[in-house]
Amino acid sequence: MRPTEGRLVLGERGSTSLAAPGYVIHSLDRRPDPQTVARLAIFPTPVVSDCLGRLSGVVGLRPFHKRGPLAGPAFTVKTRPGDNLMIHKALDLAAPGDVLVIDGGGELANALVGELMQLYAIQRGLAGFVVDGAIRDLGAYAASDFPCFARGSVHRGPYKDGPGEINVPVNIGGLVIEPGDVVLGDEDGVVAISPDRLEELIEACRRKAEQEAADKLAINSGCYDRTWISEALSRRGLV
Repeated sequence: MRPTEGRLVLGERGSTSLAAPGYVIHSLDRRPDPQTVARLAIFPTPVVSDCLGRLSGVVGLRPFHKRGPLAGPAFTVKTRPGDNLMIHKALDLAAPGDVLVIDGGGELANALVGELMQLYAIQRGLAGFVVDGAIRDLGAYAASDFPCFARGSVHRGPYKDGPGEINVPVNIGGLVIEPGDVVLGDEDGVVAISPDRLEELIEACRRKAEQEAADKLAINSGCYDRTWISEALSRRGLV
């Protein structure tokens, strides 16, 4: 198919039809086991990030909601900056428990989601928003436990023209997130992980959390071993 002929779009009953270039919808066929996600979600994002080599994670987004962690599979949207037409469509397609992950290019000139979309997402049982862009109606988000992470805020509303793509790989704060990846968020930020790595990551996080708990006990008892600092400096020629 030549680009000028459009893209295949999933229809209401699974049929396909042609749409203008830049408009495409894929179904989300890869959702991780909710119980496995819950086992990982007990760990704070710094622990998860450390166990991912301290290289994997979203940078530049912050929480706007009152409290509460975020966990669930990524239902992704890539949209033209400042436009939320395909975000609205994604709200209708996402399943309860999904995290709407929105690649708005980091643009802050126009908000992509606001209070009405928040309320609709809550009514549909979504797990939260991750927005690489701006939101508005901050009072509504600050008063709610519905998780929302975004790059910033602005009063100016969005356009509703498109284009956009649903359930494609997106770039959120420097991290490529695939549809169906497990998204975790808390007061420290957002990370995302392939479902294929969950079991090994859960075990690594368990060991890391146990070590940190032991370190806290050692600090409180006054016997925390700090010899690693001198050893590290000695390896670099500082005695």
